[in-house]
Amino acid sequence: MSNVTEVNATNFDSMLAGELPVLVDFWAPWCGPCRMLSPVVDELAGELEGKVTVVKCNVDENQDLAMRFGVMSIPTVVLLKGGAEAMRSVGAVPKPKLKADIEANL
Repeated sequence: MSNVTEVNATNFDSMLAGELPVLVDFWAPWCGPCRMLSPVVDELAGELEGKVTVVKCNVDENQDLAMRFGVMSIPTVVLLKGGAEAMRSVGAVPKPKLKADIEANL
């Protein structure tokens, strides 16, 4: 997870202030599909380094952030450009589809 930052209410807005779009993986440790998607997000963080900032948000610890983005199911991956949602993916989707969706919205 070297290219992925864990975010919370304290550091989330500062992550959005950067120049790159931000990919947020909303997850929880007890969620099986989240555990399946986590290595995919980690791989994409490396492959898209310099194009997007990848962060993970534990919804159990950051319910306010999950509510702010209307996260109703996890895993949910949201791409934010300039603080606005550009793309959303819900569920454990295959890596090629997730990567294509992200790249189409960069």
